[in-house]
Amino acid sequence: MYAVIETGGKQVRVTEGQEIYVEKVTTDVDKIHTFERVLMVGGEKVIIGSPVVEGAKVTAKVIKHGRGKKIIVFKYKQRKKYRRKQGHRQSYTKLVIESIVI
Repeated sequence: MYAVIETGGKQVRVTEGQEIYVEKVTTDVDKIHTFERVLMVGGEKVIIGSPVVEGAKVTAKVIKHGRGKKIIVFKYKQRKKYRRKQGHRQSYTKLVIESIVI
């Protein structure tokens, strides 16, 4: 069985036991986080929500919080002496999907 959930403005296809990285969630480490916005549930029978599947939820255990690799944002305009260099590290949460409930 699989499900498509929405988190952090993105859609993620998940199955039970899968490890995923998502935008940072506020749940503490070793606690259970529940996703209520389930867009689709698949398996033997496919259920598509409009926009969400009523009563469906996905539970996941929070493994760790972290920050990704640094990316450099460099703005430049030629002949105008304009240069801006800025770094960015995106926060993430590592989850393990525990169950998918319809």
